[in-house]
Amino acid sequence: DKEVRAIFLRLFAQLFQGYRSCLQLIRIHAEPVIHFHKAAFLGQRGLIENDFLTKVLNGMAFAGFVSERGPPFRACDLFDELVAFEVERIKAEEGNPPKMIKHVRELAEQLFKNENPNPHIAFQKVPRPTEGSHLRVHILPFPRINESRVQELLQEGLARSQGAPAATRGDKKCVVPAGPPVGMF
Repeated sequence: DKEVRAIFLRLFAQLFQGYRSCLQLIRIHAEPVIHFHKAAFLGQRGLIENDFLTKVLNGMAFAGFVSERGPPFRACDLFDELVAFEVERIKAEEGNPPKMIKHVRELAEQLFKNENPNPHIAFQKVPRPTEGSHLRVHILPFPRINESRVQELLQEGLARSQGAPAATRGDKKCVVPAGPPVGMF
């Protein structure tokens, strides 16, 4: 599944290459609003007549993409690196399937490492039921829940969570690389 995700990652990186150069930060509101200049993006890439890309850019998913990935100062990820630094590599691999497959496998490996930072943790496997286990009659009833004990546990948990510091995400924020301008494509 990581290789399929890597293929889609490459596809969207190719599709949206240069999108950051068409972002406009509007600061007239209490909170800054990020606007994507669709006409400039399509015009610079020579895709004004492209119905598919126009529909993608007009969709709600793309609006969410712009609001999430638009801020110039946030945690960067693999997609940002692809859009900013791998433009020439993706372009060069278009006619060379073995190189493209190699790149997809590298991306899949990076996706796997991002999701599994600790390779030492062993995943617990659920044992396969023994043969004939479905025929057993001695099924134990589900135990009764002690309501007072549940309330005690909830109160203990609330007391601990009120005294604990708020959980923060470990991602370091940085300036998102803009990548090459749209006119290059």
